[in-house]
Formats: sequence, structure tokens, C-alpha cells
Amino acid sequence: MRRFLIALSLAALASSGVAYAADAPNDAQIAHIAYTAGVIDISAAQQALKKSHNPKIISFAEEMARDHKAVNDQALALVKQLGVTPEDNATSEALNKGAKAEAATLAKLNGAAFDKAYIANEVAFHKTVDSALSDVLIPSAHNAKLKALLKQGLALFTEHLKHAEMVAGEIK
Repeated sequence: MRRFLIALSLAALASSGVAYAADAPNDAQIAHIAYTAGVIDISAAQQALKKSHNPKIISFAEEMARDHKAVNDQALALVKQLGVTPEDNATSEALNKGAKAEAATLAKLNGAAFDKAYIANEVAFHKTVDSALSDVLIPSAHNAKLKALLKQGLALFTEHLKHAEMVAGEIK
């Protein structure tokens, strides 16, 4: 599962042309990709809150829902202030498709199997998003305020990755 999400996300980034400077995403596309990543993690957290009985998973999921909602609220305020309409693109579409598939897989699991799969996916997802932010989205962003918000998001996702890895190590 974990490898699937990483492969899908990297394929989406590559297929959207973001690996080439001339084809780098524009600010409207970047805003949509970043917002989509937040929505995906909020949805995954909500699923975990409904299915898990493990206090560590529940605490982690509550943090994900709270933090990503806060960042997405800031992103929406920024795009409104800038008069930018986030633009759907191949990357955000592929991320959504992968997230739906992962949610369907997780929906079939219960108990410890769900907890392990959920936290493994969170580790993989945060690694992928961290890489996309640092290697593609932040360097491609032109608007200084958008770039600053993406950097803030990267710092948050990096902390989430560390937390997810810690929880994964504690889940037996």
C-alpha cells in the first residue's frame, strides 16, 4: 500500500511535467496541489477517528485533522486575498485518485491491521508530500506569500512525518 501511494504520487508529479522547469506548475496549480494534499490527510484522519480504538492513532489523527484544516484555511484565505482560483491539474487529480483507492483499502481493515496500514500510509504520504514541496512546489512558486505558506506547510509536514514514524514504531 505504502509503495503504491509513493509510486502514484511520484508518477503524478512526473506525468504532470513538474520535473521540467519549462513545464513547472503555475501558482494556481501549486495552490490546488497543496490544498488537495491537506484535504486528503484530513479525510484519512477522519477515517481513522471512525475506525481506530488505539489512543495513539486517535491522537495522531486528531492532530492531522486539526493541523491540515488550519493550513488549508490559511491557503483559502491567501488565494482569496490574491484573487487566484486554484486550478485542478493532473497531479491533484492523481493524488485524489490514489487517496480514494487507499481509503477503500483501509475501509476493509479493522483493529490492529487498520492501525498499521493507516500509520504506514501516513508515513509514506508525508514523505511524498515533503519531497514534492521541497523539490517542486516551493521552487516553482512565484508569489512570495504562496511560497511562504508552502514553506510553513513543509515545516508542518516534516513534523508530522517524524510523529507518524514514531507512532509506526510503537504500533505492534
